[in-house]
Amino acid sequence: MVERIAFPARRFAALSVFALLALGGGALAAPADPAASPPLQVAQATSPTAPSANAPTRTRPSPTERVEARIKSLHDRLKITSAQEPQWNAVAQVMRENAQSMDQVIQQRHQTQNMTAIDDLKAYQAIAQAHLQNVQKLIPAFQALYDTLSPEQKQAADDAFSRARRGSRRSARKQG
Repeated sequence: MVERIAFPARRFAALSVFALLALGGGALAAPADPAASPPLQVAQATSPTAPSANAPTRTRPSPTERVEARIKSLHDRLKITSAQEPQWNAVAQVMRENAQSMDQVIQQRHQTQNMTAIDDLKAYQAIAQAHLQNVQKLIPAFQALYDTLSPEQKQAADDAFSRARRGSRRSARKQG
């Protein structure tokens, strides 16, 4: 009984991590060789320090640029074949739509002035609901792609989830 519950929970966790990667930071932009790169980082444990006056200013990539970089990185990492392109294109389109959806919800939150604690909780709820809806849209598209992947490609996808989960746990421990 426990095994029947644990397996779906692990699968859901893996898909959730994929969704976070598809929606969140540039975690999948890591090199393909896992030994040559640090584990994927889903969340930043500390806030970045302000750049010094002498440091060159870097502009942060737009949400569109970030999602396109993640799409390209994952495409390369999974070594998508021409036969898999239709399923891949569906995944990529959902990733684009999800990024746009999350960006809109987050922008709405940032534009709200003088938020009370209740307002803040409601804004967080809206973000969480958007995330849930985005994961629900991503799962069928990714499942259709995953079903076409070779064992090596599936392992690459599984490895991406595994490294992301380890990085996520490390960040959570540092914060707690």
